[in-house]
Amino acid sequence: MHRTALKSATRIVVKLGTGVLTDSRKLIDPTQLEQIVAQVAALRKAGKEVVVVTSGAVGAGMGALGYKTRPTDLAEKQACAAVGQTRLMAVYEKLFAAHGLVVAQVLLTHEDLEHHERHLNARNTLVTLLGRGVVPIINENDAVSFTEIKFGDNDKLSALVASLLPADLLVILTTVDGVIENFGKKNARTLSVIEKIDATVQDMAGGTTSETAVGGMKSKIDAAKIAVRSGIPLVIASGSKKNALAKILGGANEGTL
Repeated sequence: MHRTALKSATRIVVKLGTGVLTDSRKLIDPTQLEQIVAQVAALRKAGKEVVVVTSGAVGAGMGALGYKTRPTDLAEKQACAAVGQTRLMAVYEKLFAAHGLVVAQVLLTHEDLEHHERHLNARNTLVTLLGRGVVPIINENDAVSFTEIKFGDNDKLSALVASLLPADLLVILTTVDGVIENFGKKNARTLSVIEKIDATVQDMAGGTTSETAVGGMKSKIDAAKIAVRSGIPLVIASGSKKNALAKILGGANEGTL
C-alpha cells in the first residue's frame, strides 16, 4: 500500500501505549498526553472520526499505589488498573474539553468482541458516539479481565476494535519510531514499509523490559496480522513526536507501515 492512500482515511483508531502515556515515575505524563490529545483533536476538526484505544491504567495506578515495579500478581495488577483508570479518564476529559470535544469511556473485554450480539452492540455504540462527534476512549476492562493485562498492552484489542468498526487505518503510537531491523546494533534502521509479515519480521519483534508496558513489538506485529486480515493498514510510530499523526495522515514517511 502506498502511503499517499492514507490521506483518504476518515475513520482512524489510535492506540496509545503505556510508555507513551507515563513518565519515569510511572505516573501519567500530562504534557505528553496533552500533545497527543491536541493531535487527535486536530484530526477531529479536519472531519476525521477518531477512536482512541488507551493503555496506561495499570501504570497510572502503580504510581498512585506506590508500586515501583509492575506487580506480578494478577489481583494487584487489577487493583492498579481500577485506581488508574479513573485518573486516566479524568485527564482525558479535561484535555479534550479544552478543544471543545466530549469523550466517552468504553471498557471492553475480548469476550465482548467475540460474542456476536455483544460485538454488534459494541459496534453500534461506537458508531453512534462517532456520529455525535464524541471521541470514544477504549480500554480493556482490566479490573475483571486478564487477556490484555497479561498478554499484550491493548495492541490486540486495538486491532480487534479497528476490525469491528471497521476503521480505515490503525495507528499504534509507542516509544520507538517503528519496527527496527538489527535493533541495538550499529546498523540498526527503522523499516518504512513491511509488505508481508513473515518469519524474518517476527524475529525482529522482541518483547519488552519496561516496568509498565507488557507486549513490546511482538504484540504489535500480532496486532498487525489481525488488521491486515481485515484489510486495514497499520502504522507503528513514535508517540513522542508532536506532529506524528498529521504526518502519517499526510502520507509522509513516518513510522512503519
